[in-house]
Amino acid sequence: MSKGPDFKTEAELCASFVAALPKGWTAYNETEGYDILLARADGLQVGVEAKLRLNAEVVVQASKSWGYDAAGPDFRAVLVPAGHAQRHMGEICAMLGITVITMTHPDDMSERRYGWRPQAFRPELPGKILNYWSGREHDWYDRCPGARCKLPEYVPDVGAGHSAPVALTNWKIQAIKLLIILQRRGYVTKADFKHVKIDPSRWTRDWLERGAERGQFIAGKYTPDLKAQHPTNWAQIEADFEKWKPSEEVAA
Repeated sequence: MSKGPDFKTEAELCASFVAALPKGWTAYNETEGYDILLARADGLQVGVEAKLRLNAEVVVQASKSWGYDAAGPDFRAVLVPAGHAQRHMGEICAMLGITVITMTHPDDMSERRYGWRPQAFRPELPGKILNYWSGREHDWYDRCPGARCKLPEYVPDVGAGHSAPVALTNWKIQAIKLLIILQRRGYVTKADFKHVKIDPSRWTRDWLERGAERGQFIAGKYTPDLKAQHPTNWAQIEADFEKWKPSEEVAA
C-alpha cells in the first residue's frame, strides 16, 4: 500500500514527473506513441508509459514491437506512483527490459525528521556512464535501436497521460506553418503546400474554400483551428517565420 496522498489521474502523475526532471532532460509529451518521450541533451531517449498501477496493460504499451533496425528510444520505462509497483509485475518488466519508475506524490515531498527528504522518483534517469546489474527491476536496459525516434521541431505544448491526448506531430507543425501563411497573406496556393511539405488534397477538398482568383484557397468554416489547440507552439513557429517563410513575400 502507498503512504500519503495518491495521484488522482495519470495526467497528474505525468505532470509531477515532468516537473521533477533534472537539468539536461526535455519531455516531449504524447510523442511517437509514448505518454512522455524524454530526450537528454546529448540525444539519448527514454520512452515512458504511465499508469496509476503497474499492470499488464501498461507493460504491453511499453513493449511496442521493435526490430534491430527500427527507430525507437534507447530505453523504455513505465511510470507508476510509489507503492503501486507490484513485485511480480516488476520482475516481468525486468525480463522484458523495461524500467519501472516510481513517483512520489508532491504532497509527500515535505522535509522529514533529521532533514531527510524523499527522492522525487526512482531510479534516477540514465547517466552518461551506465552500470548494469542483471535481474533487478530498477536497472536501465539499453535497447540499442537502429535509429532514435524523430523529435518534432518544437517541444509539444500539451500535457501527458490524458485519456484523449492531443499530440504535436510533424504534420501539425507543417499545418501550422501553412495556416500562418494563410493568416498573413489571406490565401494560400499549391506552391505554399509544397513549401511546407504537406499534401493539399484534404485541405483543398474539405478544409479550405476557393479564393477570388484561380489557384487561391482561403479559410472556410471547416478550417482547423490549430492556434487554439497549440497556442504556445503557434507563437513559437510564428516567431521563427523568417527562418521558414516562402520565398514569395508575405505581408505581416
